[in-house]
Amino acid sequence: MRILNIEQIKQLDAYTIAHEPVSSIDLMERASRAFVDWFTPRVDVTRKIGVICGTGNNGGDGLAIARLLFEWGYNVRVWIIPGTGQGSDDFRTNRERLPTKVEVVEVGPAAEVSFDNCDVLIDAIFGSGLSRPPSGLYADVIRLVNESKAMRVAVDIPSGLLADGHSVEPIVRAHYTVTFQLPKLAFLLPETFPYTGEWVVVDIGLDRKFIKESETLYFYSDLNLVRKLRRSRSKFDHKGTYGHALLICGSYGKMGAAVLAARAALRSGLGLLTMHVPRCGYSIMQTSVPEAMCHVDDDEHVFSNPPQLTPYTTIGIGPGLGQDALTKKALARTLEASEKPVVLDADALNILSSDRHLLNLIPAGSILTPHPREFQRLVGTWQNDFQRLEMQKQLAVSLRVNIVLKGAHTSVATDKGLVYFNSTGNPGMATGGTGDVLTGVLTALLAQQYSPVDAAVIGVFLHGMAGDFAAKTFGMESMTASDLVDNLAPAFLKFSVK
Repeated sequence: MRILNIEQIKQLDAYTIAHEPVSSIDLMERASRAFVDWFTPRVDVTRKIGVICGTGNNGGDGLAIARLLFEWGYNVRVWIIPGTGQGSDDFRTNRERLPTKVEVVEVGPAAEVSFDNCDVLIDAIFGSGLSRPPSGLYADVIRLVNESKAMRVAVDIPSGLLADGHSVEPIVRAHYTVTFQLPKLAFLLPETFPYTGEWVVVDIGLDRKFIKESETLYFYSDLNLVRKLRRSRSKFDHKGTYGHALLICGSYGKMGAAVLAARAALRSGLGLLTMHVPRCGYSIMQTSVPEAMCHVDDDEHVFSNPPQLTPYTTIGIGPGLGQDALTKKALARTLEASEKPVVLDADALNILSSDRHLLNLIPAGSILTPHPREFQRLVGTWQNDFQRLEMQKQLAVSLRVNIVLKGAHTSVATDKGLVYFNSTGNPGMATGGTGDVLTGVLTALLAQQYSPVDAAVIGVFLHGMAGDFAAKTFGMESMTASDLVDNLAPAFLKFSVK
């Protein structure tokens, strides 16, 4: 799914109106009905509904929603915050359509406004075209909305939030945001969650051809997208067809990370797996993961000497590795000898951060998987999440690698400057070892000759889907990284069945 900027969305609306064709008021009606279709199964008809409208098209949406909810039998009250003009044409049309039985309050500078009697407040003050922070009466109303104990639902975007850049308050703090056709870029970044709450996209029939042909740097990875990237298997394929991966993992006291990465790799379609581990990990690996072969390091406790890399299709390095001086030298030799993309995670990234000249040794096309703190060590601090996103893109392009920045809506920044935001996963995955599982999945996909970008996008999606399956079984609080490994099978099944 493409993520378009606000100017492109305006063009998309205009194109749909001209080429469907459909009038702008009928398109507004379609959007309002889509909102109501989402709203009515979730909010009991006995609840008192307040709809707060500006006088632009977002306010027009709000008036249409108020009318439709009134027709459903809801007790609806409308507040209108007047602008400097008479309002948009579609706002005025929907004002005329509003039944006289719906109470309408015109909010003035001296008016006493209270939302205390409302169970639900629907925010339709500003739409996505806002270019500066709200002030004056608008800011006062937004403050009152946020102080209300009512459930707050934003129409398309919370009022005050900028879709394409960093925002400053006042901003409506919605519990839910019902957005039209496509997600906004801002919804996918951590700093906006206090304002969007849980967001959902509703289809309002905007022109799909225009969307498909629109140029963008940003994408939202869903099941339809990742299924298009899937490579099917042939009857006469064999284990050699699906690659031989080498995972360099583990150190004394951290062999669990190596076990998790190995088990995940073997659950992700890999043909052969060899684990390079310190001597202390040999028995652990042979007992825990009998399907994996073992190459034992010279050192008892740490990674100190890389094996010959020629036999392996790809390499994953980092889980449980530690940052011993011997390990730092061994990582440098490994990167120097690597001629194909590798997967770098955990302590491999921390070593790169502490010895930055090693960044230049990373093979082109490699996949780096930092969490936010590891990323900060690589690039320094940022002022806001939009700046962080730019830093992620710049580092990916400059190193010619793919950077998987982990978190909610994990983002994959490619070596071409594109970004894929993930749609799967949940907070139950915020537990030790889940990153090790991701390293195993990515290494296995890369070994199967998926392109580095496709491997990253598919791997992140399936990793998150496994987490979602695990959450349904165990609940978020009780999930462990091993639960993700165990749920990779159903994730791959869903990925594979069209």
